[in-house]
Amino acid sequence: MTPLVRRFLKTAIAFLAAGLLVGVWLSAWRHFGFLEDHYPSVSAHTHLLLVGFVMMMIMGVALWMFPRPAADDSSYRPERMVLVYWLLATAVPVRAAAEIFSSWTSAQLPHVVAFAASLVEVLAILLFFVNLWPRIRSPREQWEKSRGATSATPPAESASRER
Repeated sequence: MTPLVRRFLKTAIAFLAAGLLVGVWLSAWRHFGFLEDHYPSVSAHTHLLLVGFVMMMIMGVALWMFPRPAADDSSYRPERMVLVYWLLATAVPVRAAAEIFSSWTSAQLPHVVAFAASLVEVLAILLFFVNLWPRIRSPREQWEKSRGATSATPPAESASRER
């Protein structure tokens, strides 16, 4: 497991903890009647869990489990994945904080910041999957490439046909 994969996974767990804490905070405020307009905070709670925890966990596991890029593939760039990590690790808490802050003020700035952070998140997620795309390939494709795409049957298929 690479350091970047560990960073994705550990950050995902940190976002899980933050999302749970915001959820407990919301629950306390709701059940004790302190917060009237809590939608932005609910959005922050949900966002920390879904984008922060779930998406970062999916990305970390995908980086870990998907095949390494082909040796001759120059389209995959590891530094893009580092950029994706930093974009998400920054945008998720900024958006959550802006959402929570917007519950407490009528100012427009928290809404603008939350929207800008959401655009950064979308950009990061798209960049992740564009960069991961070359790693989504079948073993057969690899085998055919290594054999020069001859008409011979791959070893796994010939063994299954014999049975």
